[in-house]
Amino acid sequence: MVSNLINTKDLEFLLYDVFQAQKLTELSFYQDHDKGTFDGVIATAEKIATEYFLPHNSKADANEPQFDGHKVTTIDEVKVAWKHYSQSGLLAARHSYEDGGMQLPAIINTACVSYFMSANPSTSGYPFLTSAAANLINAFAADEHKKKYLPAMFDGRFSGTMALTEPDVGSSLGDLTTKATPQDDGSYRIKGQKMYISGGDQDITENIVHLVLARIEGAPQGAKGISLFIVPKVLTHDDGSLGEANDVKLVGLLHKMGYRGTTSTVLQFGDNNQCQGFLIGEAHHGLKYMFKMMNEARIGVGTGAAMIGYRGYLESLDYAKNRPQGRSVASKDPNSKPLNIIEHTDVKRMLLAQKCFVEGSLALCLLAARLVDESEVGGDVDSGLLLDLLTPVVKSFPSYYGPKANDLAIQVLAGAGYTKDYPVEQCYRDNRLNPIHEGTHGIQSLDLLGRKLWLHNGKGQQLLLQKIQQTLTSAKSKQPLTVLVAEYQKYLDLFIKTTMTLGGALQKGEVEKGLANSAVYLDMMGKIVVAWLWIEMADKAIDVFDKSDSAEDQQFLAGKLQAAQYFIRWELPKVEHQANLLQGFDETCMAMQADWF
Repeated sequence: MVSNLINTKDLEFLLYDVFQAQKLTELSFYQDHDKGTFDGVIATAEKIATEYFLPHNSKADANEPQFDGHKVTTIDEVKVAWKHYSQSGLLAARHSYEDGGMQLPAIINTACVSYFMSANPSTSGYPFLTSAAANLINAFAADEHKKKYLPAMFDGRFSGTMALTEPDVGSSLGDLTTKATPQDDGSYRIKGQKMYISGGDQDITENIVHLVLARIEGAPQGAKGISLFIVPKVLTHDDGSLGEANDVKLVGLLHKMGYRGTTSTVLQFGDNNQCQGFLIGEAHHGLKYMFKMMNEARIGVGTGAAMIGYRGYLESLDYAKNRPQGRSVASKDPNSKPLNIIEHTDVKRMLLAQKCFVEGSLALCLLAARLVDESEVGGDVDSGLLLDLLTPVVKSFPSYYGPKANDLAIQVLAGAGYTKDYPVEQCYRDNRLNPIHEGTHGIQSLDLLGRKLWLHNGKGQQLLLQKIQQTLTSAKSKQPLTVLVAEYQKYLDLFIKTTMTLGGALQKGEVEKGLANSAVYLDMMGKIVVAWLWIEMADKAIDVFDKSDSAEDQQFLAGKLQAAQYFIRWELPKVEHQANLLQGFDETCMAMQADWF
């Protein structure tokens, strides 16, 4: 079934045929589950997303949160959506039964998330940030803080945020100036300002648990001197009841191009020198702890970008199937019946590109979630290494190509797409945030090329190439894929050569030269990885649907094969130009002088 949120057949195919989610029940932590319970949780998520998130998506966009100088006001529908989400148990879905969770695999949780992000990314931001903050507290905080905050976060009384960025410090967190002063009772006084804090204030929950990066007085400069603190909006007693307001002040709300239903805030901590914070883990290790939440958020951002793109794709697909306009270029009869625009080749091109970008992106995000399960619950070290390597790609590919898909969706609708009568223009505006937050494309590329590729003597690279070769070995034996596999292998070899060339420069200490075009490399690797996943999807689709008598199954198979062909013939060849730039260490951008602009 194709809904306006996601193609259910595509999701089920990815979960159970491509990534074998049902096999996770062989792990003891998931042994109480089966495919039936997985499907039941996903169906619940779809129902809540459809009934309580989707209907107010455009209303929340048109009626963004307001701040009167004293309190923030959101529309009532956001509060109702939060209530149904929290009552469903999804806030604690991945946690143990003892902690009130469902012990749900990450890949199934990601499938649930997909529905909410497609339906209403702005309202979805509140529960997703809360879950990520709770996961961090559960992993690193002292037992007393877990007992104090987690039950209230899991049942929806409290929400959570991450407070990293400062007005004069963007991605360069080592330069942050927020201070933490130790007190006799073991707490700290926090003083500083943070901005772009999503969900930093709202009227949805009783309390907000901020996770704040700050530097303890006397700590070393740079990233190694950063610590992480729990800073509640309202001080909380040991039994979870509320005390007096903490010294956390909302300075103002930021007004955004998209994602307008989620508050984006500027917060002042310690305006009266009375802001209490509580250290998480060891002093000076805050960035390490925060990266757990950031990496989770990066996969979440990738998923959100994929699903906003997916929503736009399905909307434009539905429009193209039902919008009559024009005739075949070979038709000479003005009295003939107009064709639905999906019959025009250029519209097919735009829809194929969208399909490739969004279905490939969803596969990429589900792969990452599967690796989370294998590494965190299954204890598979190799899966953890591969996940670390792929995280910049998982964040960046959907964030780069999701908005491109939304741009094409608008183009398919033409003038109608540029109006608020259809949701595709909002999808475009909402999705434009995803290339920015949780680390820009440039930041992710430096992390990938400057660090992730070479960790553990390049073991992550080896693991990736092994998985790719397994897919190619299976696929090349299937007649519909033989030529595509050969084409892919050519570009894979080029990618490997490029990686070795850049690695050689970095090994010789030519860091600036080697990293100058890192953003190009990240995009190149994204294309290689997603093209691999398209071959994997095509290979599995042949296995599952080739002998089916169902017309629907045959259409699904044909669609996957055609999309794989499109991506490898239309998108993948672009890596040849990228390889030329990278292997030649092109200096066009690096050599440009500021005064020449």
